[in-house]
Amino acid sequence: MAKIGQQIFEKAFEILEQNPEGVRHSELIRGIEASDGSFVHNTVVARVVALLQEYPDRVYKPSRGLYRLTKYRAPDSGELKEEFVPKEPTKVREEDFYAPFADWLVNETEECTKAIPLGGNRFGGRWGTPDVVGKRESKKSDILKAPVEIVSAEIKLDTSQLMTAFGQACAYCLFSHKVYLVVPNKAPDDEIDRIAALCQVFGIGLVVYDAGNPSDPRFSIRCTPRYQQPNLYYANRYMPSIESDLFS
Repeated sequence: MAKIGQQIFEKAFEILEQNPEGVRHSELIRGIEASDGSFVHNTVVARVVALLQEYPDRVYKPSRGLYRLTKYRAPDSGELKEEFVPKEPTKVREEDFYAPFADWLVNETEECTKAIPLGGNRFGGRWGTPDVVGKRESKKSDILKAPVEIVSAEIKLDTSQLMTAFGQACAYCLFSHKVYLVVPNKAPDDEIDRIAALCQVFGIGLVVYDAGNPSDPRFSIRCTPRYQQPNLYYANRYMPSIESDLFS
């Protein structure tokens, strides 16, 4: 009996070691029983109840029904040490990927000589505003200079909105020479395949990325954009609103 009781204590400490914030009475019992089917329920309950009496220097109760190791207790209170308090996960926003994609267009693909995050409703109207807009222009040292090209991108974080994003990307063709649609690589394969097929038909570039890692999205081209002549009326209508940011 003594040997079994000690085994139960050791398993209890193992579980508590893995859970610095503490374990509820019933959860601790279930965890011990799940670790060894030979343990008798009443014996497990009795040993858990005896934890504080047998090991007052190793375990304490910060609140009713909650067991926690004393090594995780703050010295000036009965609260959990700050370094063990669970942190709220940082919520990833779509906007977190605008600047990385702008940088990717300039420094990775060299598709643009300058690109800026945009988003919001900068252009106004129902057609929407690209999340990233870039330009490609000849260098001053070039003997033969090509006309300025406008590159626009629609970035989508929500995988349930891929068709909506595709429609927005199509609208950007009105004022852009090249357009990219950027979607999470976690989207279902069949959805990405359909979007890729549509992008090829309409000449839109498709890029997939790691939507859980803004610091390293790992943008990857699925299909390249096709150069298209934009409608100059719309190009000259929208570009003045970002002239100081993109053309200065």
